[in-house]
Amino acid sequence: MQMRKLGSRGPLVSSIGLGCMGMSEFYGAADEDASIALIGEALARGLNFFDSADMYGPFTNEILLGKALSGRRNDAVLATKFGIVRDDQGGWHGVSGRPAYVKAACEASLRRLKIDHIDVYYQHRIDPTVPIEETIGAMADLVREGKVRHLGMSEAAPATLRRAHREHPITALQTEFSLWSRDPEQEMLATCRELGVAFVAYSPLGRGFLTGSIRRFDDLAEDDFRRNSPRFMGENFQRNLDVVDKVRELAAARGCTAAQVGLAWVLAQGDHIVPIPGTTKLARLIENLGAAELVLSTAEIAALEAVAPKGFAAGERYPEERMKMLNL
Repeated sequence: MQMRKLGSRGPLVSSIGLGCMGMSEFYGAADEDASIALIGEALARGLNFFDSADMYGPFTNEILLGKALSGRRNDAVLATKFGIVRDDQGGWHGVSGRPAYVKAACEASLRRLKIDHIDVYYQHRIDPTVPIEETIGAMADLVREGKVRHLGMSEAAPATLRRAHREHPITALQTEFSLWSRDPEQEMLATCRELGVAFVAYSPLGRGFLTGSIRRFDDLAEDDFRRNSPRFMGENFQRNLDVVDKVRELAAARGCTAAQVGLAWVLAQGDHIVPIPGTTKLARLIENLGAAELVLSTAEIAALEAVAPKGFAAGERYPEERMKMLNL
């Protein structure tokens, strides 16, 4: 497995990580035993970077990871997040970056994961009612207490990242980035490189859409949250699929899959970028890891961006209310 350093201060991680959200919620039925086995396979194949959050499940995804990594803690770089507030029944209660909440959330995550420290602790969403210096200050206290090794942020604006970084070094910034979500190219990728911050790309395959395996809206389970995603709805679905099919044609000519081309494109955008595609299937895991060996030529990248140009995606990446939580 090829490795990349997580920012200028962080650990070495596999060049492709594993987003674990879908193992517990959002993409239809979950199978804990199968997910634990998949995490074991990922470790065996050299993948060591695992991404979770307390709100996934809610709370059950961290428990799952704690079980899967029991006895193998030193083999993994484990990232989790706080900030999106949910209750045990799955209810949503906004965002919190209050210092007391930060510390309570960390203690709860440590208990669920059954570990004594978190490798990368992210603020999942920015709380606009709390100065970022206060939130990061509380997170920095966790570092000094040995409960957290490195700090991260998710969906933060470049100016917010700079303010946070002045309060305490930020190791990683996590934001959606893929062929159909290219907003970070405007400023964030360069800001991260300048500050020595890793850019962790979540949903690098467009929540599975860029694989080309989702052919109809009805392919999504009744409880799949993508049914409420504008890019999967109405006319947007077919418009986006038409572009994905062109990507599939390019991939076939190269002898690989659309997923591999999509991940290779993300990796090619900078050596400070680490994509974390999610999956619950071994075949998909193997396919995704194969992208680490795929080097696209300048001509291939140009051809790919010609059929899937910046801004091609029809529809916003989240419903309107969720979009208001981004890039703060």
